Amino acid sequence: MGKITGFLEIDRQDRKYLPASDRIRNYKEFVIPLSEDATRDQAARCMDCGIPYCHSGCPVNNQIPDWNDLVYHAEWEDACRNLHSTNNFPEFTGRICPAPCEASCTLNLTEQPVTIKTIECSIVDRGWQEGWIVPQVPAQKTGKKIAIVGSGPAGLAAAQQLSRRGHDVHLFEKNAKAGGLLRYGIPDFKMEKTLIDRRVGQMEAEGVTFHYGVNIGVDKSATELESEFDAVLLTGGSEAPRDLPVEGRDLSGVHFAMEFLPQQNRRVSDEPIGQVEPILAKGKHVVVIGGGDTGSDCIGTSFRQGALSVTQIEIMPAPPEKENKLLTWPDWPMKMRTSSSQAEGATRDFAVMTRRFVGENGHVTALKCIRVDEKMQPIEGSEFEIKADLVLLAMGFVHPVHQGMLEEIGVELDQRGNVAADTATYKASKGKFFAAGDMRRGQSLVVWAIREGRQAAREVDLYLMGESLLPR
Repeated sequence: MGKITGFLEIDRQDRKYLPASDRIRNYKEFVIPLSEDATRDQAARCMDCGIPYCHSGCPVNNQIPDWNDLVYHAEWEDACRNLHSTNNFPEFTGRICPAPCEASCTLNLTEQPVTIKTIECSIVDRGWQEGWIVPQVPAQKTGKKIAIVGSGPAGLAAAQQLSRRGHDVHLFEKNAKAGGLLRYGIPDFKMEKTLIDRRVGQMEAEGVTFHYGVNIGVDKSATELESEFDAVLLTGGSEAPRDLPVEGRDLSGVHFAMEFLPQQNRRVSDEPIGQVEPILAKGKHVVVIGGGDTGSDCIGTSFRQGALSVTQIEIMPAPPEKENKLLTWPDWPMKMRTSSSQAEGATRDFAVMTRRFVGENGHVTALKCIRVDEKMQPIEGSEFEIKADLVLLAMGFVHPVHQGMLEEIGVELDQRGNVAADTATYKASKGKFFAAGDMRRGQSLVVWAIREGRQAAREVDLYLMGESLLPR
């Protein structure tokens, strides 16, 4: 490594946030980047550890020690090239990935891990600023035509890989713009959508054709795709939300998170929210049910809309404050984490079960709750009530929507309701159909979607050409 003793001499320093009082006034990103010198110092903390477990901790297998070394030696363009060899969209993961690579960092065993995510984001942001990231137009065309359904990170990654190979790639998206959950689920204060627009422009220059407002199975049949294209890759999201079927669920003011979040994202980008009931947190006591990332996104959005209070409840017990690193490393540990949105003033409560919603005049006014033990059994005598004018259900997603395209195709589903396809071929059970991303593996991280999109692209290329030079 560039500085062998760097990890002994330099403390971890990460990006800072604007104060909560400032950042909740708008929907802009609020992370303050490190300076070039500070980034170089953080790259110097990367150890010559022999076996870089960060490689396996990262789903796209980024060559992290390599580009850390390049950053230390100020070889930023080479670092950018290396980073893109494994990850099509590092500006996405550099902002919203939880960084399992850092949990796997060897330095994390006894000290604080290398700021891998921050360095990654610095490299790609500089790459765009310097003009190093340009369209890669294929030298020749293969004559093969491929349809990709769903323009989330899996679909975008697959489309870019296949287009650069020389295939004629058509990406179908039911919404007005590309990005899937990146655009309509993740708030702008975590990732501004100009980043997606910039990549779409690059991909269009590389030859990808985007078809917006086309819901396959509704506006265009899957049978048509099968007849018009040489291969069809299904990369839609896991969009069927987990519901909470308790008394009062039908009261006004109780909504799924993905009814709430896309509306605000559309408002920020001046896109019509459609013929739906506006859901706004202004002047309301908001309760978010579910302790994951989607719940945090609901919290941050609610504060920016002017909520009076936000309470987040989770049925699972509170995780430990710190992990036992000798027991969990290099795997992702379960421990107490506080997101930037939660730190903006949310009240969090654990081991809480919602028994029913109560309301007046058809609108929710409170939740009747009870505490549960470690086996999630109700504890007698622990009932309590939480005031609520707006309840947001953020308990995850169970599988892709089956109505429409999947029912028409008739592909086999796995036990969880996802499209059945293995990671050896990504081949679905019917004809020329493939599946990758959340549609195949279920609700997961953006970085896993990028990995599967890249791997599926190679398998589609191999299926059509008999060989492939695309990376696995």
